[in-house]
Amino acid sequence: MISGNDPGIRAGQARGAGCPVSASVDAFAPDAIAQLAQALGPGPFAQVLLFASPGADLHHLATQAATQFPQAIICGCTTAGEITAQGYAEGQLVGFALPRTGFEVEALVIEGLDRLDARALIADLLRLRQSLARRAFERRHEFAILLVDGLSGQEDALVAALSGGLGPVPIIGGSAGDGASFGRTLIHARGQVYENAAVLSLVRSDCQVRLFSLDHLRPTGARMVVTRADPARRSVARINDEPAAAEYARLLGLQTDQLSSFVFAAHPVLVRAGGRHHVRAIQRVGQGDQLEFFAAIDEGLVLTIAEPDDIVAHLDRELAQLATTGAPSAILGFDCIFRRIEAEGRQRQHELSAILARHRVTGFSTYGEQIGAMHVNQTMTGVAFYPPDDRGDE
Repeated sequence: MISGNDPGIRAGQARGAGCPVSASVDAFAPDAIAQLAQALGPGPFAQVLLFASPGADLHHLATQAATQFPQAIICGCTTAGEITAQGYAEGQLVGFALPRTGFEVEALVIEGLDRLDARALIADLLRLRQSLARRAFERRHEFAILLVDGLSGQEDALVAALSGGLGPVPIIGGSAGDGASFGRTLIHARGQVYENAAVLSLVRSDCQVRLFSLDHLRPTGARMVVTRADPARRSVARINDEPAAAEYARLLGLQTDQLSSFVFAAHPVLVRAGGRHHVRAIQRVGQGDQLEFFAAIDEGLVLTIAEPDDIVAHLDRELAQLATTGAPSAILGFDCIFRRIEAEGRQRQHELSAILARHRVTGFSTYGEQIGAMHVNQTMTGVAFYPPDDRGDE
């Protein structure tokens, strides 16, 4: 990693021609986009992903970026915290840029997620894939990046629909955040800002890529059954036919008023599907002792309370696995907000930041993550990029 000349600029330069470059600047600086452009370098870029701290003027940033990078596809979202060349950060504007020398990109804005037309979406995707293949047939490595409104409640339905149009193309992504406020999350693309929307980038690359998903949680013997739920609202009213929050707290040996974001981060619940456990993170206690979740939930589901392994050792070990056949030149990461909350609660955020920086991870903290046809929680998903002349893992 290298630092920009301005101490307010944090930059991460990928190794190898045609590999991604990244940088971050103060999201509230009047000339934030100009600073970011200087830190990223001359390009030209096929795409610039911009992840902005909540509270920054996203309309202004998106408009300025469209002018600053006229040849690039610009898109991004608000965050629940940023990941820069120094690790976890706040108040930053993060840029992750794909150079034209190594990448071709098509992007699709998907509006009205609560009125999703899966058939029309699949048709649009097939047209975009064909267009991209004609322009970049010599670039063999293909994948997709999804950014979605993190408060839409539609991620599960969206990734299921997208999988029908993407076929063998692997997908990775994150849900936009709003710090710890959970009030309003925004997507931007081509100079416009959206709610209840998503943007999908189809990417073909000379760089070899490896998509990944990791979590440090393991199941305990504490199980419970959802006996009353509202799937549309991702809320659970009763567990084991008892008030949901009270029953969850009882199984942890706590009182309902002791439940907090740190407790939810340290003890999420798991559902078993496809031969493995997947996390269902609890967002908060709602009215009437309901539990509100970040992902799909339904009556009859058997939930298993999870307990964490050492989050620092686990992250270091998993990221090191990505370098077994050569170190990635860059990693784009989508990291659940509850991983950050757990790290802060255990006073280990500085250790995690050092690991993220050492492994060249850039991205943001999310309200949910996507991997393949799954919307998941309390994980880190991402894509590792390897220089074209390195072997890497595909």
